[in-house]
Amino acid sequence: MSRLEAALSSPEAKSRYVRGLFATIADRYDFITVVLSYGLDRRWKRRLVDEARVARGDLVVDLACGTGDIALQAAGRGAHVIGLDITPRMVQLGRAKAKRARHEGLWPIPRFLVGDMAAVPLPDTSVDVVTTGYGLRNVPVLEQALDEITRVLKPGGRLVSLDFNRPSTRLVRSAYLTYLTIVGSSLGWILHGDPDTYRYIPESIRRYPGASGVAELLRARGFETVAVRRLLGGLMALHVAIKAVK
Repeated sequence: MSRLEAALSSPEAKSRYVRGLFATIADRYDFITVVLSYGLDRRWKRRLVDEARVARGDLVVDLACGTGDIALQAAGRGAHVIGLDITPRMVQLGRAKAKRARHEGLWPIPRFLVGDMAAVPLPDTSVDVVTTGYGLRNVPVLEQALDEITRVLKPGGRLVSLDFNRPSTRLVRSAYLTYLTIVGSSLGWILHGDPDTYRYIPESIRRYPGASGVAELLRARGFETVAVRRLLGGLMALHVAIKAVK
């Protein structure tokens, strides 16, 4: 078993590894998302906020918020936004972006908090919209995170998630993961002196249920009109889901 496989061998091990990994890459996170998305990351995030139909006065929670791109876009629509991330450095960078945006006239300004998307510090049925970019694939127990999202959303509330997909066709999946392994290893060596740093991405995709699997998990939790918007030829995906009104 490789070091990376061992690091992802249990929820506890994955939690420790992911915390350390994102602390390491936080200052290069924006650069990496641009490189691995062929420069499309910002466009995808704008589409995410469009699909979420964020409206003035909504309470939006952006989980695994990273450096705050999605949270700031949602705030730009007049929403009250909370960005939550488990990595303190990501939250620090998000707050710095929010401070700059405030000077440029953005209001209301997102609040950024250190916290775990598997234990969201908000009351039941209190949130209008949950967003997350590259978040679900990284949680130690996906079902636990989806349970928390279901808990905090109001009936009729919306979830929109952007992430890598896991192609269902074996040949496409193999080529995709091989490409990400080569690119990730190279970037890891260049930026951090460790090829495993971004080789984590294809390894996490191997263990991920993919867009269709996540959609089924959402339906099982009472979401309706669960839609998958395939991006980049299906290599990436947006989930758009509405919590049922009982």
